[in-house]
Amino acid sequence: MKLFKRFFQISLSLVLVLLFSCKKEAGEGGKASIYGNIWVKKYNALGTLEMGEYAGAFEEVFIVYGDDASYGDKVEANPEGKYEFKYLRPGNYKIYAYSKDSTGDYSASKFAVIKEVKISKKKEAVDAGTIKVFTYQQ
Repeated sequence: MKLFKRFFQISLSLVLVLLFSCKKEAGEGGKASIYGNIWVKKYNALGTLEMGEYAGAFEEVFIVYGDDASYGDKVEANPEGKYEFKYLRPGNYKIYAYSKDSTGDYSASKFAVIKEVKISKKKEAVDAGTIKVFTYQQ
């Protein structure tokens, strides 16, 4: 009986050590969040004249968890250009949206405008700031 009791205590101790020593990676399953907004600058078809700027309503925003190779989730900005990713664990994240080239190659395909964000606390709400994207009048 003593042997069984001792075995049970050791087994329980090992399970508890393993359970609490596992470090959870960045991603879903927590209580933190990342929020921000999208701002669009629109140019004429030649890219020579700014036609205006406005909140990026319904623009897609993506999140990459830690060092993952591809995005883990995406959301659509609300009519005011605001977005939020909820239920995240502490860790490093990349937030991005796609933009046209603003350097003169107006026929180029889109590229990602990336913001790197770190969540340090379990219930933290982190402001990723403004992601500025460019588009052109058709």
